[in-house]
Amino acid sequence: MSDPTATPAPPRPATPDLGPDLPPAPTRAFAPVLLPAEVEALPWQPIRPGFSLKVLHGGEREEDTRALLLRLEPGTVVSRHRHGGEVHALNLRGSRRILETGQIIGPGGYVCEPPGNVDSWVAVGDEPVEIFLTVRGAIEALDERGAVAARASTPSITADWWAFLARSGRR
Repeated sequence: MSDPTATPAPPRPATPDLGPDLPPAPTRAFAPVLLPAEVEALPWQPIRPGFSLKVLHGGEREEDTRALLLRLEPGTVVSRHRHGGEVHALNLRGSRRILETGQIIGPGGYVCEPPGNVDSWVAVGDEPVEIFLTVRGAIEALDERGAVAARASTPSITADWWAFLARSGRR
């Protein structure tokens, strides 16, 4: 028997309309497990020349953690940027040099960057660098004066990924 004094639960929000170019939200869920062949089959999303990524897990909220694979061709620079949240990065192959310290991070190397960290780096050597990372919070690209020039967050990266897959006929 129900309690007549209980407050009724609020109605569930409707699934948002994600536009005609994207499939409905239920088909856009990230898989909880990706086998190696499934990760390999995901396309690399070009971000700019020499820099591409795969989104393994994303989200719709600013505070959601994203899991990414980054791939940078030799000589590609990741310009100065600030982390709004914690970043954990594991080099899977290739090497990169942290420009502020000169430190080389090679295959198997791990970097933890705290919220507020500012850095830049370059892919070095003869092969692309591939990095698995988890990122929480926004990444702010900084100009030469230290002002924010661009911002990327879990919702924006996730939306760009789904749009990329839709344009490429993958989902």
